[in-house]
Amino acid sequence: MQQLRVTRARRVALIGLAGALAVSISACAESKREEGAGGGSGGTMVFGAAGNPKTFDPLFNDDGETFRIIRQMMDTLIMNKPGTADLEPGLAEKWEGSNEGKTWTFSLKKGVKFHDGTPFNAEAVCFNFNRMFNMKGAAAQSQMIYYGDVFEGFAKNEGDASGAPVFKDCQVKDESTAVLNLNKAKGAFPAAFTLPSFSIQSPDALKKYNADQVTQSGDSFSYPEYALKHPTGTGPFKFESWDQAKGEITLSKATDSPTQTAKLDKLVFKVIPDENARKQALKAGDIQGYDYPSPADYGLLRNDGEQVLIRPSFNILYLGINQKNNPKLKDPNVRKALAYGLNRAQFVKSKLPEGAETATQFVPKAIDGYNENVTKYDYDLQKAKDLLKAAGAEGMTLKFYYPTEVTRPYMPNPADIFTSLSEDMKAMGIKVEPIAKPWNGGYKDDVQKAGKHDVHLLGWTGDYNDAGNFVGTFFGREKPEFGFNNAELFSAISAADAAPAGEAHTKAYQEVNQKIMEYLPAIPISYGPPAIVVGPKVKGLVASPLTDERFYTVTVN
Repeated sequence: MQQLRVTRARRVALIGLAGALAVSISACAESKREEGAGGGSGGTMVFGAAGNPKTFDPLFNDDGETFRIIRQMMDTLIMNKPGTADLEPGLAEKWEGSNEGKTWTFSLKKGVKFHDGTPFNAEAVCFNFNRMFNMKGAAAQSQMIYYGDVFEGFAKNEGDASGAPVFKDCQVKDESTAVLNLNKAKGAFPAAFTLPSFSIQSPDALKKYNADQVTQSGDSFSYPEYALKHPTGTGPFKFESWDQAKGEITLSKATDSPTQTAKLDKLVFKVIPDENARKQALKAGDIQGYDYPSPADYGLLRNDGEQVLIRPSFNILYLGINQKNNPKLKDPNVRKALAYGLNRAQFVKSKLPEGAETATQFVPKAIDGYNENVTKYDYDLQKAKDLLKAAGAEGMTLKFYYPTEVTRPYMPNPADIFTSLSEDMKAMGIKVEPIAKPWNGGYKDDVQKAGKHDVHLLGWTGDYNDAGNFVGTFFGREKPEFGFNNAELFSAISAADAAPAGEAHTKAYQEVNQKIMEYLPAIPISYGPPAIVVGPKVKGLVASPLTDERFYTVTVN
């Protein structure tokens, strides 16, 4: 049968359409409560957050809960059109690539100011990118996850990064024109300029509050005053306070925002780690929305008048494998045994929302580069046992890390997912040592920095429509999370990333996805369509396939 091919533009359009339809349909759900009048402005919205923020400096962050807050305060040069993965102007009115993709020229909005009253201009843009490139210290560099994945190296590599830098220099052509020069082209651009990690921040505030002073003690990281108390951008909301004792982050309307004008006076994020507690807080009116409701609650929430907005699937859940600590995991047959022995199809059917699918590779179907013909590992318990026996790995013990105090788009309930997968492992004859840690209280650092685990639960929601944002992020370079060094695979991903946009780019990533599924550095589990829920009086929220919801359009009446 001829393979159905969908162009990049068509895929993005489908993502946007699906999101728009989800919002429209859910907004029309039958309500047992009186609808608000809508259309007004002012007031306060309280949103239930699943976990504490890590740091408000986006450069040192890769956590979705924190990015949700940062996106309200800060702007990027390019942004995503609400409800889609399409690109639209942010702080740059327009942009142009030249020199075979190695030069990017940004024409900037004029008259823009940061929340501290200082001017936004080309000098501020170059200050931010030079700050990233010239960052000093292994501790700071190790926390710049997105910079490392996209720009690959620093002026002097001191942390995890070991590659040559993609960034070359930034030139101020005039006050409203910044030119970014790269050492090599990357398929990630221009979409990667939408990443919140590359938000443009006030140079004055960064310098005043010692923004680069990240320190490490053992496995713990400490961040400077800027990251915790003085984040300063140009967005529609500005930072007001973080009451860590109460678990509340308060933002207020930035009255002179140059990009979007907020309708709300205040936006509060209240940390409620338990999903059921968030649901009860919504029903009680203590909060007006929260993310990732349990799929089993969709009908009940709608019957109570809540608006359940379903996003299109744009994510992946995987079982990560660390080859460094357990020699048996270096054997590809052991990794294949795990893939055959996990009953992923049953897990998806019983634990995930309608529309979720078993993953065959590390990119969702909407991404160009998805390959229908990768090696697949359908459930076969006997084959799993046979492979383990042949490898001398019968009865091995695996340290299985999973997170607490978090709900992610790809991971609705980590404890339930751990239980399901660990039972499958036990059926293979594997002994499981469970290790649970808070998401931003040790889990991510143990897994992604210290590599203490044997296997772990993690996943990814795409930032933009490019396969490199998935497989390049995971497997593009050596990482403690996976503990392997495969120069051939790293080279293939780098070549695919540099391939010209279009057919060549897509084909290169299809080949990469086949190589990954043969080598099997981890096991793809599922693609899931996550939801966000808000109360009946909330108007104007646009659900995003990228979980890039902006609250400046919201009213609560």
